[in-house]
Amino acid sequence: MALDQETLDQFVSTVQRYVNERLKPIEGQVAEDDKIPDEIVQEMKDMGLFGLTIPEEYGGMGLNCEEEAHVIMAMGTTSPAFRSSFGTNVGIGSQGLVMDGTEEQKEKYLPGMATGEIIGSFCLTEPEAGSDAGSLKTSARRDGDDFVLNGTKRFITNAARASLLTVFARTDADQKGARGVTAFLVDANLPGISLGRADKKMGQQGAHICDVIFEDCRVPASAILGGESMLNKGFSTSMKTLDRGRLHISALCTGTAERLIEDSLNYAMERKQFGQPISSFQLIQAMLADSKTEAYASKCMVLDAAKKRDAGEKITTQASCCKMYASEMVGRVADRAVQIYGGAGYLEEYGIERFYRDVRLFRIYEGTTQVQQTVIAKNMIRDAS
Repeated sequence: MALDQETLDQFVSTVQRYVNERLKPIEGQVAEDDKIPDEIVQEMKDMGLFGLTIPEEYGGMGLNCEEEAHVIMAMGTTSPAFRSSFGTNVGIGSQGLVMDGTEEQKEKYLPGMATGEIIGSFCLTEPEAGSDAGSLKTSARRDGDDFVLNGTKRFITNAARASLLTVFARTDADQKGARGVTAFLVDANLPGISLGRADKKMGQQGAHICDVIFEDCRVPASAILGGESMLNKGFSTSMKTLDRGRLHISALCTGTAERLIEDSLNYAMERKQFGQPISSFQLIQAMLADSKTEAYASKCMVLDAAKKRDAGEKITTQASCCKMYASEMVGRVADRAVQIYGGAGYLEEYGIERFYRDVRLFRIYEGTTQVQQTVIAKNMIRDAS
């Protein structure tokens, strides 16, 4: 482990205290303004949250997968937008660079990402390529010592704040599917890059997404993530990145479920009907018990898979199991929370309806539930063969 147990426990406690004292009180404000206050972002930078998983030699905390899961579970007990502000830096925005980047690339970008000075974005999804990532149409045409990028990336988190884009583009048009795709580290301020309007979303206000459009954007060959030896091999980087990213999201779902359970329990013990707290009614107890059990199962799954990854095991199947179960689980927990609150759960002032909308996205990004089912089943069949 990167941290001894006592240090990790202290750090997680610090994050949880920060969530309780600073973030929970402004959840409604962030949702209404659709913006996280600048001072909050700076505080999270000062705490080291932007560099959780970036190796220590580049200025980060170097947390392993299990340690990261504990921290993200704590962050999950508040609105997901707060975690999203640094999530790309510790997850899909940096981990491809950590795993496959050249030493020169790591030294150039990782220290700035660890402090939050550099915000990274992961540009994979396109208008016609999301779950089917092998159908990328964004092209990177070789022109001397450069590549010329053309295409549109969609639903890109933190794109408006990003200074570094990890862009996946097709460098060999003759190769179909996942082959012929290369990952590039692209300066977001280069000529030929523009942003679409900020998308209005169902939930997670304060976390922003938009299109990133490349029109004859010229990048040097040195921008290939991992160097020239990784030409046409970018898809493998994206898949390795997504394994850890799916565990990250699973931990987030687990923390959010625990927040909803705590709120539901407190409300059920205070709210009275027929002269007694509704927590005394067995059908309310059944919903609470189901939510508690499912959240516990999710936590066990996430920590088990994280330990296996830290031990060097291949955990693609387990990561998909975690992502599928945790994201579906938190949706059920949120639905029960609204039901326990009754009419109050439908009102904005209690915040439960906001979480109900927020968690719906978890079943979609980092691979939909249906994609996870396909990954799990195909791996089972392959292993059995």
